[in-house]
Amino acid sequence: MPVDQKAPTLPAQRLTAQTRAGGCASKLAPGLLDRILKSLPRTSDPNVLVGFDHNDDAGVYRLTPELAMVQTVDFFTPMVDDPWIFGQIAAANAVSDIYAMGGRPVSALSVLACPADGDLDVVEQIVRGGANKLAEAGVSVIGGHSVNDPEIKFGYAITGVIHPDQIKTNAGARPGDALLFTKSLGTGVITTALKRGIARPDDVAGAIQSMTELNRAACEAMLRFEVHSCTDVTGFGLIAHAREMAMAGDVTLEIDSQSIRILPGALDCAAAGAIPAGLKNNRAFAESCVDYAATLDPHLIEILYDPQTSGGLLISMPESDALDFQQAYPRAYRIGAVRERCLKPVVLQ
Repeated sequence: MPVDQKAPTLPAQRLTAQTRAGGCASKLAPGLLDRILKSLPRTSDPNVLVGFDHNDDAGVYRLTPELAMVQTVDFFTPMVDDPWIFGQIAAANAVSDIYAMGGRPVSALSVLACPADGDLDVVEQIVRGGANKLAEAGVSVIGGHSVNDPEIKFGYAITGVIHPDQIKTNAGARPGDALLFTKSLGTGVITTALKRGIARPDDVAGAIQSMTELNRAACEAMLRFEVHSCTDVTGFGLIAHAREMAMAGDVTLEIDSQSIRILPGALDCAAAGAIPAGLKNNRAFAESCVDYAATLDPHLIEILYDPQTSGGLLISMPESDALDFQQAYPRAYRIGAVRERCLKPVVLQ
């Protein structure tokens, strides 16, 4: 696919100044979403292989015995000021849900909200930036939908394909598994600091590099090994996504907090009070499920609840495969292990 070149023009008004919350921090609080989903009826269609029972990353519908369709939708408000980069991040974030299921994304429908009297050059850059990132992923944009809205929002509905026997879900983690992660944490606090005008440029650049990186290579590497469970860490933060994995598999995830890689500047942003509302919502929802020592660095704890945009893959796999996977994908690193179910689904050390 042809890859477009970045348009250099920046908007006259900072995109992050036009939003109440940026990126995945703009999503509904997990407690609210959990309440809504519990009220919905479950489907009885036997071809629905993955629905929303365990809050998985994407839905999976079987078309034939050898082919299933993986579907997801994800859109949000700007978390950076460059519209081109915002479009790229939105695309990388949306397509990540397909990779987390072990699927191959093939097509996309854009979802756009913007003010009708706004700067259309900015909107064009957002859309082109997203299309550029999807071209990198080998995904065809085949349509979309737009609405008039005072606040810019952008993302995609993505369709992928997968063999029904090769689906990776957030259920299935087994006691004795190694727990691995593929990116660093801290995009939420850094982009919140950017919104407040207190972020260091180098720290923002590091967060942007992480958010625009596709999870495709990580997915392709993990599919060479036995994987019992996988999810991408996004708006609910590491702990709430770990909670979902633990509860879906009826296990406890034991996480070594000192092994977590943190983006440069993220701890400083947390210490400066750049705490997104999404972080507070995540902590209020999930902290009762976590056991950890009171001596842990309070700012590190905040990062563990930080809503990530286009975050990494959290993978549970047999201990015997963990080292080989890390060699196949050197950005992956071990953060803990899966244990028999304890009193709390998540244990931080």
